[in-house]
Amino acid sequence: MTDRKGFAVFDANSHVVEPRAVWESYLEPEYRTLGKSALWREEGRYGSYLKVNGKMFRDPMNPNIPRYAIWRPGMSWEQVGELDPNTRHAMTEGASDPQARLRDMDAMGVDQALLYPTWFAEGFALIEDPDVAYALARAYNNWIADFCAAAPERLYAAAMIPLQSMDFACEELHRIAAMPCFRGVFLRPMFVEDRYYTHPYYDPFWAEVEQSGLTLAVHPSAGLWNPEWTSHGPFAEKVNGRLNQVSFVREAGGGPFAGGGNGTNFAFVAQQPIGHPIAQILSPWLDNHMFVAATLIGFTVMQRYPALKIVMAGGKASWMEEVLEKMEASTRTIPLLHHYPVRTDVEEMWEEGRVLLGFDAEERLVQKLPQTFAHKIVWGSRYPQQDTTSAWEAIEQLRQAYVDEPTIARMLGGNAAEQFGIQPVLNDER
Repeated sequence: MTDRKGFAVFDANSHVVEPRAVWESYLEPEYRTLGKSALWREEGRYGSYLKVNGKMFRDPMNPNIPRYAIWRPGMSWEQVGELDPNTRHAMTEGASDPQARLRDMDAMGVDQALLYPTWFAEGFALIEDPDVAYALARAYNNWIADFCAAAPERLYAAAMIPLQSMDFACEELHRIAAMPCFRGVFLRPMFVEDRYYTHPYYDPFWAEVEQSGLTLAVHPSAGLWNPEWTSHGPFAEKVNGRLNQVSFVREAGGGPFAGGGNGTNFAFVAQQPIGHPIAQILSPWLDNHMFVAATLIGFTVMQRYPALKIVMAGGKASWMEEVLEKMEASTRTIPLLHHYPVRTDVEEMWEEGRVLLGFDAEERLVQKLPQTFAHKIVWGSRYPQQDTTSAWEAIEQLRQAYVDEPTIARMLGGNAAEQFGIQPVLNDER
């Protein structure tokens, strides 16, 4: 595998896992009891759960393998899949410790990174009490700011914003905008208080983010550890559960389920379970697709806030060409009754806009059509999740696809640095 590069790599999709200190040290004392009831992740010896608004939701995955933070530099996906499910495996240290994180970044060939949350991504938007949500946002943002202070030229963060109250949201946005570590504003594509982002309620938020110069960092979450029903993750798992129960088969001969006159039987039989969640495969793409089609294009956010910078992380990039093609046909042929007039030149608008899509090096269409995507994508490792890849792997795969070095440098670093307003830094301490 390659271990050489002459450009800075920016990881635009990596995660931290929030430690107990966020609640026990950073959360203001008067909110600690309420905060732990509103949102809390418990990592038990025999099981784990996420608590949201006082209700417990058990972790549906094997508690011995923390797949959201299991990968370490040097591990292959096959090695992750071969881990002994009956043995307790420790969480990757770099998920919560900045010094360990920097060592892992060095090994991965990553120079700089934007950090997304894990449990706050899953449950924060579901908190019902706006005052507690505001307090938890301050606690998380202060903790991640201290995390980034370990290497301020290498570590940057996406901030949590309490959209439960637009006043609180704008106050916290103004506060974090003055802190240099924050280059993104986190947003999970989902309903908040039964309002999707196509609601006029969010218009002040779009305007404030645009004016701040920060980037809207959109990242889906599968919803495996929370009760959120409006994203695609829980629906996908409902389908998965039904598939695990029974299947409908056809067999020859007569019987109680006999068909017509051809002697065919139809019967329900037990089916072997799939054995793993499918939401992580499907829901990120679907949730990002919905946000782009409904909010950015259909609700004209891109039109009305042309200076708003956006990164769509966690859901690949190749699907965008199909979405644009379908949206262009729909806007021209289907009357759209809307608060705002919708542009019909969707392709041109997308090229004019400041929206970048996250990609990983396994995307074959990006490899085959690099010039189509080169100026509209940013690379992400997904560290420390089970399907993490290193920058070295990404560079090698793109080189094997005969993508030229300037294009690789743009895909893996230049685009992200420009979009997040970062001065690229090539770390030479390897």
